[in-house]
Amino acid sequence: MTVVERREVALVDLLDRLLAGGVVVTGDVTLRIADVDLVRIDLNALISSVNDTVPSPWGDAR
Repeated sequence: MTVVERREVALVDLLDRLLAGGVVVTGDVTLRIADVDLVRIDLNALISSVNDTVPSPWGDAR
């Protein structure tokens, strides 16, 4: 094993790295009975941190 393979990353560090660059989550769920679609859920989400270089879309919330 190399040093990179043994490196442990805390969950907080992983979330910090993901939010710094942004994460896009997409998914589809369909509940179907007897080939009839009863419920369909589409998920599209962009998760990102907000700072001085990436301002909040809701303006100044102070």
